[in-house]
Amino acid sequence: MVLSWTKGRVFRRSRKGKELNSVGNLEVEIAIPTHFRCPVTLDMMKDPVTLSTGITYDRESIEKWFEEGNKTCLVTKRVLTNFDMIPNHALRKVIQDWCVEHRSFGIERIPTPRIPVTPYEVENTSTRITSCAQHGDVNKCLELVRKIKAWGKESERNKRCIVTTGASLVLVKVFEFFSSRGGSIENNNISVLEEILGVLTWMRPLSQEGKSILGSLSSMSCMVWVLNGKDLSSRQNAALLLKEVPLEALEKTEGVCEGLVKTIGKPVGHAAATKACLSIIFNMVSSSKNREVIAQRFLELGLISVLLETLVDAERGACELALGVLDCICDYKQGKEMAKANALTLPLVIKKLLRVSELSSSFAVSIVWKLCDKTEEGLLIEALQVGVFQKLLVLLQVGCGESTKEKASELLKFLNGYRSKAECVDSSSLDFKNLKKPF
Repeated sequence: MVLSWTKGRVFRRSRKGKELNSVGNLEVEIAIPTHFRCPVTLDMMKDPVTLSTGITYDRESIEKWFEEGNKTCLVTKRVLTNFDMIPNHALRKVIQDWCVEHRSFGIERIPTPRIPVTPYEVENTSTRITSCAQHGDVNKCLELVRKIKAWGKESERNKRCIVTTGASLVLVKVFEFFSSRGGSIENNNISVLEEILGVLTWMRPLSQEGKSILGSLSSMSCMVWVLNGKDLSSRQNAALLLKEVPLEALEKTEGVCEGLVKTIGKPVGHAAATKACLSIIFNMVSSSKNREVIAQRFLELGLISVLLETLVDAERGACELALGVLDCICDYKQGKEMAKANALTLPLVIKKLLRVSELSSSFAVSIVWKLCDKTEEGLLIEALQVGVFQKLLVLLQVGCGESTKEKASELLKFLNGYRSKAECVDSSSLDFKNLKKPF
């Protein structure tokens, strides 16, 4: 069988006819040898490996085949007793030589693949990390953690191997060990602690045991210290991992509220960290046993202003979370009063209505409903001026949840009596250019 190569790309089965390369005024067909192709994808192999049946596949393709639950050799149909994959260096070298020989036709040489990490190597390194931590050898421990980090960067396959081998639990225990040592945060232990945080972020979700250990007082205190620190990358990692710990641990740890508000108000450069902080706050003010006390603390830290600043240009996920947090805050008397006192609350919330998602619209309606009762003439008129009446009508027409529908209908009844007093302004024209952000 002959396949064609065009500008370094293997012929795809979905294409019809022959692919030709142009050299000058001539069109040249490049034949790719059949034994260079992977039996799974029919693409030229980049990392050929041989199974116990003697058949060679591209590593990525056959790994996906096994991950889908298949236990047979695709070509021979034989049930495999082991899934060892032996690198076929000889074939890979032949393919590389062929690519070099045909480079004048635009074919690029395939790179020499790195040998993937094995479960034994991960287990051995994890054991050594534990041993170094117990002996207080911080530098060697740091070296080994960075070794795991380097393996993870090489490929997704390595990451899966590291996670399934249980390295995350080892790292969580070592993190607790170093963070519980007297004065550890102030000395060179901080380097290994930050490296562990960075590695743990791509090992999520953690096991229940891992989450429990990470929620210990010493580990929480260390993560909060990092969250309130100056290193942006470490702050981001701490925010992502705080989302993993139990709610009870967050409530008991001093400085959590300050760190979360700081991270949202002064973003660390990654949307995932902002969303993680918003998600944590939402859980704390909606599901915690002491949610009213916690909400009070967040209000003292200026959370409402931070949420409104976030809403100005937030992407969908962050916008939904910010509105959700604001909706929960408005359940409390002080939160409601502070939201009313901020001139940007209604314009920003109403502007997001029908413009982000169904969830954000439901939160927006709930917030307006909580703030604008029938005794609040000034707020009702202000809401009318930024176009809430028309938006609520459209919302009822396009459909929404039953609770949102009831709140929207009630709001329309309140607003209808004040329409003559309000000069309507289209909220879509509000650009909030004069709103100053703290970063």
